[in-house]
Amino acid sequence: MLLAVAVFAPLFGALIAGLLGRAIGDRAAQAVTILCMGLASVCGVYSFIDLVYGDATEGVVSLGTWLSAGDFNVAWALRFDTLSVAMVAMVTCVATLIHIYSVGYMSHDRAIWRFFSYLSLFTFAMLMLVTSDNLLQLFFGWEGVGLASYLLIGFWYDRPAACAAAMKAFVVNRIGDLGFAVGIALVFFLFGSIEFSDIFAAIGKHQNDLYHVLGSDFRAYEVIGVLLFIGAMGKSAQLGLHVWLPDAMEGPTPVSALIHAATMVTAGVFLMSRMSPLLDYAPGAMGFVTFMGASTALFAATVACTQNDIKRVIAYSTCSQLGYMFVAAGVGAYQASIFHLLTHAFFKALLFLGAGSVIHAMSDEQDMRRMGGIWKLIPLTYGMFWIGNLALAGIPPFAGYYSKDAILEAAWASHSVVGHYGFWCGLAAAFLTAFYSWRLMIMTFHGTARADHHTMEHVHESPLVMTGPLMVLACGAVLAGFVFHEQLLGADWKAFWGDAIMVAPGNHILHDMEEVPALVAFAPTVLGVLGIALAYLFYMFRPGIPVALAARFGGVYRFLLNKWYFDELYDAIFVQPMARLARRLWRVDGEVIDGLPNGVASLTAAGSGQIVRLQTGSIAQYAFVMLIGVVALVSVFLIFG
Repeated sequence: MLLAVAVFAPLFGALIAGLLGRAIGDRAAQAVTILCMGLASVCGVYSFIDLVYGDATEGVVSLGTWLSAGDFNVAWALRFDTLSVAMVAMVTCVATLIHIYSVGYMSHDRAIWRFFSYLSLFTFAMLMLVTSDNLLQLFFGWEGVGLASYLLIGFWYDRPAACAAAMKAFVVNRIGDLGFAVGIALVFFLFGSIEFSDIFAAIGKHQNDLYHVLGSDFRAYEVIGVLLFIGAMGKSAQLGLHVWLPDAMEGPTPVSALIHAATMVTAGVFLMSRMSPLLDYAPGAMGFVTFMGASTALFAATVACTQNDIKRVIAYSTCSQLGYMFVAAGVGAYQASIFHLLTHAFFKALLFLGAGSVIHAMSDEQDMRRMGGIWKLIPLTYGMFWIGNLALAGIPPFAGYYSKDAILEAAWASHSVVGHYGFWCGLAAAFLTAFYSWRLMIMTFHGTARADHHTMEHVHESPLVMTGPLMVLACGAVLAGFVFHEQLLGADWKAFWGDAIMVAPGNHILHDMEEVPALVAFAPTVLGVLGIALAYLFYMFRPGIPVALAARFGGVYRFLLNKWYFDELYDAIFVQPMARLARRLWRVDGEVIDGLPNGVASLTAAGSGQIVRLQTGSIAQYAFVMLIGVVALVSVFLIFG
């Protein structure tokens, strides 16, 4: 029952703020949404504690029938297991802190009630996604977060860039969602159901079933696994479908923290873990997941090293960390994937909200090249950045150290070619992560002040309503890894996860992780420290080196600065050809489809205009016309009669 309250309380707050916001005012809308989120977080945390440490047992909370058509029956139901309640507890707590933070950050906006309504609506959709008991309900939440993200990214709709970013996010996600929808259909055709319990119970019966695709036969599980991952690629911004994520930074900073740290972008990782019983029997699909995750982790890390917008650096960092999570899922270490998802939610939300505090202090400036010399003016925000960056770089004992290292150990322990590819890409990304994190911090807080005098005069620490959530998130960034590492990944991991994450009998990855060489275990930390040292050398002690390198290797620098030219490539291959085709079809529509009936109408109008000229009102003329008609009739009769 408490789980249902946790899920539906944000929806209640969204409806009150959205429908009555103008009437009750901004303050009341803020109060009701925050109270509902507070209630949801209390219920979510209690549900987690009760299931993991108390007497509660896994089960399903039925809410009623949704669809019933022949053999196709879908119920509204909330799945109550460790995976769902862990996600609910994390999402509600982080979302509540972001709601509170938004009171200060959005205080000068003219549509506060609408913003808080959208935030709560987004949270409800994400909670519906992670508690779903079937694939269609999961798809409902999946599309719900897509819709709400469109509203939030384009919240400042009077800015063309925000509108374009919202549309881009919506369209790119639809591409991935098509794969997901087809995957759901194939699951139903194969299992006769889309209920998770029915699917998982029948896994052993369909291992050798085939689908005929593109002239060849493929194992059904492989096809379904690839299609589900294509859906995950869109939501979780993996290489190829990642292009919406940096542009989404046009939305308000609390939106970036909510969507790109703890919720929407992690939906794909959650899907992989939820479908673990099926994916474990699809090694080809798992290899594809690992390869794409590793490539994304390295790609995004290289791009982050050259970006100058403080939020875009963190956005590409999110893209890279999501790649790590998919590497873990691809080698079968779903537990490590979810572990990094949970720790990442704390330190990445901390970094995004910290960036918002910097932007607030710098009079809405986001370009790091116009910052610097402010660490003494906003010491609390500066300290929070230290904690977030240490966790992100995987420096012990911060949270990222436990979860990121577990992923790299799992990749090495997989003893597969693609697993080792994931390990080496992840290792390189670990070095680059530490480098760009300290590049961001040094450029933002240290050195000489590069902002104008007016901006520097107004630099100030954010109010408690903004710094308070930062401090709470910092606690999670420090403690979450140490507190939960043993339970999630230790020898008794089955007791913690129960039936929430089921793996094939041959999956011993968590055991094999314990036997990796010491060099493998320590390498990420060593490279993280080296990355930090290099950033200090380049941007604190010898700032001329980056300038010289950019000039010396101008082609490489422009390649990274322009994000590997993915946007330009897509524009040339897809956008412009489609635009030209649309213009030609528009001409066909205007000249042929509309032209034919319009031409007939014009001919009729012209003919009637000529006939009207005969109506003169002269009786003599009418009699003469009648006489001509009689003569013509008699002539025809005499000739042909």
